[in-house]
Amino acid sequence: MTAFKFYTVHYSNTCSKMVFRVFFVLFLIVFLFLSSAHSETVIDAGSLWNADDYLTNPPKATYGEKQAGLLVQEVYYEGEPYQGKPTRVFAYLGKPEGTAPFDGKFPAILLIHGGGGKAFANWAELWARRGYVALAMDLGGQGPNAPLPDGGPQQGNNEKFRDFTIEDGDYKNMWTYQSIAAILRGHALLIAQPEVNPNKIAVTGISWGGYLTCILAGVDPKLQVAVPVYGCGFIHENSPWKINSLNPMTPEQRNRWVSLFDPSSHLGRATIPIFFVNGTNDVYPLDSYEKSYRLPKGETTISITLRRPHAHIFTFKEVDTFIDSVIFKNVKPSTKPLPKVSEMKTDEDGKSISVTFESEVPVVKAELAWTADTGEWSQREWKTIPATINNHTVSAVLPTPLPTCYYILLTDERGLPVSSPIKINETVNSK
Repeated sequence: MTAFKFYTVHYSNTCSKMVFRVFFVLFLIVFLFLSSAHSETVIDAGSLWNADDYLTNPPKATYGEKQAGLLVQEVYYEGEPYQGKPTRVFAYLGKPEGTAPFDGKFPAILLIHGGGGKAFANWAELWARRGYVALAMDLGGQGPNAPLPDGGPQQGNNEKFRDFTIEDGDYKNMWTYQSIAAILRGHALLIAQPEVNPNKIAVTGISWGGYLTCILAGVDPKLQVAVPVYGCGFIHENSPWKINSLNPMTPEQRNRWVSLFDPSSHLGRATIPIFFVNGTNDVYPLDSYEKSYRLPKGETTISITLRRPHAHIFTFKEVDTFIDSVIFKNVKPSTKPLPKVSEMKTDEDGKSISVTFESEVPVVKAELAWTADTGEWSQREWKTIPATINNHTVSAVLPTPLPTCYYILLTDERGLPVSSPIKINETVNSK
């Protein structure tokens, strides 16, 4: 009887252990399955686009006829596959006449339009007449007069900000991914032109094109100079799109978008000269802008003017001059660079500031630009007061009470404006 009881107890304990082990193994299987189901592939922003692969494989292209009296012609080139289907990108290609300055080769430039824009023939024409092979491409699936049947995504809010997934490659269908890929393919197309010097290629973009230019500067290793006009990063921290498009996302969705598609994830790898051009009241606000222009590893120049109009404006002469000064450095002595302005220094009494500058062209005007307003940057009132130029130093007395934001604005004898980095008074809430 005792032996039977022992066997019963031993058998019961053995069964209990076996059942426990079976349930434990099942629990581990279920846990690992659920964990893998809720995790996703993480992509390093630095390898999001394989730029070298794009740049060494020029896209197939078909060319139209040149219009009489103009230097531009239509071109359609192979785009990034979109939702599993092949696409084409429409662009205007401008080619200069005359003697090429680099051993029979011309410099080149990529021209990136903004929101609601398209491929602008007159933009490519302008740069072709300035001596550049210019490519102005469309980034909204459009042809010269209508949407292409095989165009890529349009440039609407949903195409830019919808939720997307990583593991199945859906992120490649996003407008930003498609646009950067189209620009890289456009760069490869320029390199393939026999009259182009591949080591003398610039890029400039306007508004959303400036946003893309900021990303490209950290992605494309063969660019020589970049000029984003208006556009910047940190739009998830402050911008109209933060409120309308990014805040409604879940934290996971928002972090995923920012990690891949906000310029703040790419500008820190930029090593080329960058010229940041903006206005005091732009929709790309100065707090996000200030964080953006401090990220690149290369040399940065800033031009923030009071209430600079926001539009597809191709006539900011400071943009042309900056690009020329980099591309034609040591080639055209007449192409003088823009003045270089230091950070502002505050005197010990905290009542005045100063900057130093270097310039090959005389600086004829210096001002302290400032605002005492808080709230939305686009609604703030800005004022200027004269600053004193003494050799290569500019000084100014700060208004009382201390402005919420201020900087030094210089103008050289060509009428070209450059500015110091801005100072935001962090003790004041500045949306």
